[in-house]
Amino acid sequence: MRKLTRKSQVQQGKIRYIGLSEASAETIRRANAVHPITALQTEYSLWCRELEDEILPLLGELNIGLVPYSPLGRGFLTGQIRSIDDLQEDDYRRHYPRFQGENFEKNLEVVHMIQELAMQKGCTASQLALAWLLEKGEHIVPIPGTRSLERVHENLGALQVSFTNDELAEIERITPKGFAAGGRYPIG
Repeated sequence: MRKLTRKSQVQQGKIRYIGLSEASAETIRRANAVHPITALQTEYSLWCRELEDEILPLLGELNIGLVPYSPLGRGFLTGQIRSIDDLQEDDYRRHYPRFQGENFEKNLEVVHMIQELAMQKGCTASQLALAWLLEKGEHIVPIPGTRSLERVHENLGALQVSFTNDELAEIERITPKGFAAGGRYPIG
């Protein structure tokens, strides 16, 4: 069986677009030099902003869309998780450093500030977090996971939320890059 490159698969009509997941800036540049990349899927949210310095500008430069997963911080930014006991015993998030011990408590303090801003704005914390992402650029299409139709409707409400420059500055003041306590994934 002969090996097909993604570029040749596009040329043959077997696939239409090429996207990457969790790629570095160098990988994005190298891949885009071979064939235009349509989208990058990676984690991006108020508590995971590391890609803003290098990757986000690169995506704009190369006209590549961003599909952020976990835009609600694996549910933490919704304000619905107030204690580790709110997670079932077999919930994978119990193993994530951001959901453990002192990290959990520090992150919860910031979520309370996000909830306060959302209340002042007349929206939910989820809507505020998603609307903030949408403000970051037209090429950004977040994919929040939901478990109920009610949450789908709530998330869609983010489309009605807009911010003044002062409000955006306040959101980013309380959620600066790197504020989240604990790593994104378990070690090991």
